[in-house]
Amino acid sequence: MLVLIKYPLWVMTGVLGITTVFFNSYISLMSVLNYKEKKQWTPCETITMALSVASIAHQMTCYFWMTMDEVDSNCQIAQIGYAILLVLTFSFKFIIMWNSSFLTFYYSTKLVHEPNHCYTHAQDVIVKHVTIAVILIPLFGFGTCLPMLVLFNAGNPAAAGNAVGNITYKANGDCGLVFSDTTSVKVYQVMYLLLSDVFPGVVMVKCCISISVHLAIHLQHMKASTNGTHPPKLGTQIRVIEMALGLVANFLVLLVVDLYVNYKIVAHQESTLSLTIFFTSLYTTVAAVVLIYGKRTLWKTLIHDFNFWLSE
Repeated sequence: MLVLIKYPLWVMTGVLGITTVFFNSYISLMSVLNYKEKKQWTPCETITMALSVASIAHQMTCYFWMTMDEVDSNCQIAQIGYAILLVLTFSFKFIIMWNSSFLTFYYSTKLVHEPNHCYTHAQDVIVKHVTIAVILIPLFGFGTCLPMLVLFNAGNPAAAGNAVGNITYKANGDCGLVFSDTTSVKVYQVMYLLLSDVFPGVVMVKCCISISVHLAIHLQHMKASTNGTHPPKLGTQIRVIEMALGLVANFLVLLVVDLYVNYKIVAHQESTLSLTIFFTSLYTTVAAVVLIYGKRTLWKTLIHDFNFWLSE
């Protein structure tokens, strides 16, 4: 079944690739234009720009690999080329996940104010060192994924039933993705899954819980201060909170799919990376739209440009 859905996933990923590149390029362009106009670059824009660039790079790399995997059905091209593309794909996905969690954490420090001012201190640290953090995330991502070049074994995964030593090749394998069936490799796969998916997911969920709890307390205080004469209005805060919750909901869908794909790799030595790449592309597209929605000026400009295009 996994073999049969690879071609439809390739086609649908191509469609998502266009939207991903468009929306993330739009975010990057508007950020640059805003800087030229106001001569001011906020930490939020730095993180968002890093996320947009990583999303575009991931989309281009993974779709090139999917195209080669689809065209070269028997995996005749040198496997080291596929392996390098996969390492880049996993690395960019790692960067996207941590930039998303970093952005959510940044917004939580802006919206949540604890009595001990812990979040205030955290925000001060982020503002001072946001550029360093944005640089360290890619370095850490590439460093975590580089061992895959050793763990990916050259071979022909399309040859069904072949076994060489500890390496088993499956008919529904992906070009360049052949793991040795050893304990050390499985330990690395679990560690990568924890670092790339689970830990940033925990950060995002924790931040959204903090934001939601703070919002509920804040609304209660506002309602008490007005004696219920009118409903409290938060404006921009509500928009940012909706954006953060949208990012987390989008991420949880990707996490479920990624856990399933990695389970198939670890437990059954079979894989369809096309599935996780498709949902990652869906994640980057939805995340870009959510980020545009979270910033009112970007959203209004996009709607205006879209309506102008329709009228033309």
